[in-house]
Amino acid sequence: MNMSVDKTGTTETKKGFTTLPVHMSEGCILAHDITEVRPGEFKGRAFKKGHVITKSDIEHLQRLGKDNIFLLEIADDELHEDDAAHELASAIMGNSAETGVIPSGEPKEGKIDFIADRDGLLVVDKDALTRFNMAEDVMCATLHTNTVVKTGMKLGGVRAIPLVIKRANVDRAVAEAKTAQNGAVLRVKEIRKPRAGVVITGNEVFHGRIKDAFLPVIERKLAAFGGEIMEHFYAPDDIDYIYEKLMYLLGRGVDLLITTGGMSVDPDDVTPIAVKKLPLKHYNYGTSVLPGAMFLIAYVNGSMCQNLGAIDIPVMCMPACGMYNKTTVFDLLLPRVLSGELIDRRQLAEMAHGGFCLSCPDCKYPVCPFGK
Repeated sequence: MNMSVDKTGTTETKKGFTTLPVHMSEGCILAHDITEVRPGEFKGRAFKKGHVITKSDIEHLQRLGKDNIFLLEIADDELHEDDAAHELASAIMGNSAETGVIPSGEPKEGKIDFIADRDGLLVVDKDALTRFNMAEDVMCATLHTNTVVKTGMKLGGVRAIPLVIKRANVDRAVAEAKTAQNGAVLRVKEIRKPRAGVVITGNEVFHGRIKDAFLPVIERKLAAFGGEIMEHFYAPDDIDYIYEKLMYLLGRGVDLLITTGGMSVDPDDVTPIAVKKLPLKHYNYGTSVLPGAMFLIAYVNGSMCQNLGAIDIPVMCMPACGMYNKTTVFDLLLPRVLSGELIDRRQLAEMAHGGFCLSCPDCKYPVCPFGK
């Protein structure tokens, strides 16, 4: 940015800048945003980059402590912070139509926030984000990956740190962002509304000795994503009975199978055995999360079921903790499953870090460290 101005009265300052007394600045073009802070009232941009200073602005600038203004000269191998922010933001969010991530608007002081353009699950490529932040003079911060978000919610922000940044640093950061999976560091994946089939196991419930407490829990958790229970059954601790009900539900067109109970080490806890009889593509029993260590997740191989075609159906088996604890591994995995993610052994192992619930008396999940 080169400004046509008489530099009489200017003084040299750090590289790329000269200063001009503010009382001589009428007609000059601001090379950067100027922030105003009024404690308890306002914090934001008082003057925007590119603003032509008028006589009436001079007193305002002086009240902001600006005795001098900067005249900025940008070399061919440099970028102004706002121009850099545009390039950095575009690389982070990729194609908005595909990723569901949009910019907050024009840059402010070299910063652009990211906004969710749809409801869904925020997925962050953490490795690509780290590589991006290894580039000098740039930064990007985001919410935790696998956060459920709503349209209009802020997801993070990117910024060029200096007012003038070397193009080489921007190019490096952009290149690292483009190594992300599917070409975007941030992505909001749509969460489908499940039509679930549920089998609640246990002799004590099947024979009416105790009242079932699982069904309302599952109904509430599915309703949070617009889902519903299509059909449910109570089953004794009998392998063949549980298996037959699960196969029946598959034939009824459900797109999610859920079982409860029978997941412990007692001899009559046979739910995992019944599930293993299904035509499965993946099967993982046990997680690195508390509560939920005895959780099971599997996927029915749709190509092996006449009515499913190529559609694989997730199976989520909730242990007894799902009845007593408000938040468990089921809550962490359900939105990921509904967004189409295949949960395998590695994903379960990675959940160990942050996978310990503090069981607070007043549960505030998801505004807490659990699952982060």
